[in-house]
Amino acid sequence: MFRENEKTINWGILGTANIAKTCTIPAMRKAENCNLYAIAGRNREKAEQFRYEFGFEKAYDSYEKLLEDKGVDAVYIPLPNHLHKEWVLRAAKKRKHILCEKPIAASEKELSEMLSACKENGVILMEAFAYLHSPIIKAVKETVREGIIGEPVFMETSFFIPPCEENNIRMKRETLGGSLYDLGCYTSSIILTVFGEEPLEAKAVSLNSEGNIDLLTTGVMEFSKNRKAVFSIGMCSPYRADRFIVYGEKGILEAAIPFNAEGRLTYSIIRNGRREDIEVNVPDNYMLEAEQMVRCIADGEKPYVSNEFSLMNARTLDKLLKSMDY
Repeated sequence: MFRENEKTINWGILGTANIAKTCTIPAMRKAENCNLYAIAGRNREKAEQFRYEFGFEKAYDSYEKLLEDKGVDAVYIPLPNHLHKEWVLRAAKKRKHILCEKPIAASEKELSEMLSACKENGVILMEAFAYLHSPIIKAVKETVREGIIGEPVFMETSFFIPPCEENNIRMKRETLGGSLYDLGCYTSSIILTVFGEEPLEAKAVSLNSEGNIDLLTTGVMEFSKNRKAVFSIGMCSPYRADRFIVYGEKGILEAAIPFNAEGRLTYSIIRNGRREDIEVNVPDNYMLEAEQMVRCIADGEKPYVSNEFSLMNARTLDKLLKSMDY
């Protein structure tokens, strides 16, 4: 179902999570092909606040009521990790296209079930890795593909954030909290993006909280052609810090790029003792993500974050979690 402008769709937002409020909903307002149609929350007052603040046409006090609305073309799911599967399955049954926050599922098995339901009901499901829509990530991929630093043989990446309060869902095992689910899906995804394949082996060790949540985790991955990668993640730093470095046979690509950052961003190529800085103008990643999702629905464009990629990342996280006895 499309509006008067067939390239615009009506979005329904399942939940009033902070990422929806601060990132995705403002981005959808900027997107030319998105209409903020409906917002749902467990708390009616909060849903109404969102409707007033962002200009939604409708507000619901339950996710079920929003899914029953025939005016909703697609839904965005920013709910806690452990609720993704349930609401993807419910949305698919109502034939709504779905953009679901990362990590999209607790495991490859869960994701496979979700994808089967979406295929059965003829709807698109895309994992919300907004940063993978960024022009600077595309530029990095092209730099590696063109062989500017030679064959990539080793990669390191890290992502640290300040500690969370104990009542935060990131600190609860039952809501799929912990640094690997919350941050590790980023570091694994950028490694898979650069190497373009699934690791042969993936192992990790962690330091856990009293509640048995991994606060600090480091891991290793081995790929074909003897290529390797390492990552470190944690909810233990006084400051946010994220970056990645790719070591090639002919040079190094260094990127101190915060995930989902926008503006004039820079990555560097180091060869023969010389550094070349490359600047890329990056719009709002969340806006690019929403616009691309609409093109996938309206024009049949292939999602940048493919289901195959999400499955590969889920399998990688499965291996890491198993090695941690998590």
